[in-house]
Amino acid sequence: MKKLIEQIVKFGFVGFLCFFIDYGIMVLLTERFGVDYLLSSGISFTVSVVVNYILSVTFVFETDKNKNKVGEFIVFVVLSVIGLGINELCMWFTVETLGIHYMISKIGATAVVMVYNFVSRKIFIEKKN
Repeated sequence: MKKLIEQIVKFGFVGFLCFFIDYGIMVLLTERFGVDYLLSSGISFTVSVVVNYILSVTFVFETDKNKNKVGEFIVFVVLSVIGLGINELCMWFTVETLGIHYMISKIGATAVVMVYNFVSRKIFIEKKN
């Protein structure tokens, strides 16, 4: 149980950092360069996934050192693309249907995707004992 709590805390720190990368790039692209919020959200999410992978396999999840890292990254990306779909759906729904500003919507979408990410990575990325 202690290991799980430590892992959740580390995941939270990594997630917090990646959220700021994700959020910052999204706002920069949308506000400064006029990129549509859904496109900028997708781009920013993708950049944060790469950073998240590196930090997750280094600090959060105990991965199999003998496992093919390219294959592991592909699984991580597939899980992240599903997370991106969840993120985009949450963004679209809250902005277009509920009329919530995209910057606020991103916070809620991130919370939903964070839970999905932890559970899916724990199942598919972490080394099985």
